[in-house]
Amino acid sequence: MAMNHLRSLRGIVNVKEAIGIVGRRTFAATGGKAKKGSKGGAAGDAAKASSLSKEVKSTTVVGANILKDGADPKVLQDSEYPDWLWHLLDKKAALSELRRKNIETLPYEDLKRFVKLDNRARIKENNSLKAKN
Repeated sequence: MAMNHLRSLRGIVNVKEAIGIVGRRTFAATGGKAKKGSKGGAAGDAAKASSLSKEVKSTTVVGANILKDGADPKVLQDSEYPDWLWHLLDKKAALSELRRKNIETLPYEDLKRFVKLDNRARIKENNSLKAKN
């Protein structure tokens, strides 16, 4: 389609000007105008973000709503959350640490992690050997 426009414009303007007209990219329009010479638009946004009261900030999870018509979820007591939630950020044993332990005495979760990490390390080793050849 662009080539047809170029052919029709060939007699009127030269090709470089036609490509500049057809292939020109523009920027999206912004919602508001920034002041001339101001750097960064974060200063205006910071004032809007702090307009929520401290009470609302401490009782709701602001910004966690993913539904169009929903509301932000309320913060519950610690006892109302499941036990596994508090262990998500616990440090897990590294592969070298798992290799030092006896495999027969490892709990199921550690054994599963050991197999996964060992397979990953073996695959990386094989890939690096193939890349060198």
